[in-house]
Amino acid sequence: VILLDSKESQAELGWTSHPSNGWEEISGVDENYKPIRTYQVCNVMEPNQNNWLQTGWILRRNGQRIFIEIKFTLRDCNSIPGVVGTCKETFNLYYIESDYDLGKNIKESKYVKIDTIAADESFTQGDLGERKMKLNTEVREIGHLNKKGFHLGFQDVGACVAIVSVRVYYKKCLSTVQNLAVFPDTVAEAAFSTLVEVRGTCVNNSEVDLDNPPRMHCSAEGEWLVPIGKCTCSAGFEEKEGSCTGKTQFKVSIDSLD
Repeated sequence: VILLDSKESQAELGWTSHPSNGWEEISGVDENYKPIRTYQVCNVMEPNQNNWLQTGWILRRNGQRIFIEIKFTLRDCNSIPGVVGTCKETFNLYYIESDYDLGKNIKESKYVKIDTIAADESFTQGDLGERKMKLNTEVREIGHLNKKGFHLGFQDVGACVAIVSVRVYYKKCLSTVQNLAVFPDTVAEAAFSTLVEVRGTCVNNSEVDLDNPPRMHCSAEGEWLVPIGKCTCSAGFEEKEGSCTGKTQFKVSIDSLD
């Protein structure tokens, strides 16, 4: 279930940047040359950088375990002429929970750090000349959220980085029919080890096996596992493609040949 996908925005994203000479929103293209809105910062020559970028408020909906996918490019410090020890090759990812949109107010001290993000591949001046896009993809997760929504925060401390896209989502097991029982959409739990047991509802014209009612388990990855029990078609009905239909009775009459 997608909560945010920055690549889908046709207009400006309008995220909050502080200070004003830090993160800058620009138009760019993704790896498929589709127009997108990106944020970049490259204050590598100046010490003590602390540039914050805050997304808009993201409504959590039913998500308990939230995934954050970031696609970004990062410049190799050694490829920047004249750079000294001020250049960094990482940035930090944070989140802050809230029941309402915090607007343009960035409360640095209230943010919870998720991780320091580093690039598997950084690009050089030569890559720029050849128009190569060395795109990195990192996925992180946050769990056990209690408030209605949250903001994400990106902290730059002196890197040359462009955030190409941000996608935020949670996983669920999609409604399905198994053993003549309907199982509803079920949100995946926050823990990897947790399986959510879900009871099925018998389809029309079928009856539950009281000794072995239909159950399945929704995994943390959003997959149905371990089907147990079943429903059976009521008298006069037969199973056909996951449902119970009335048995067709053929009445044959033979006319007299006289």
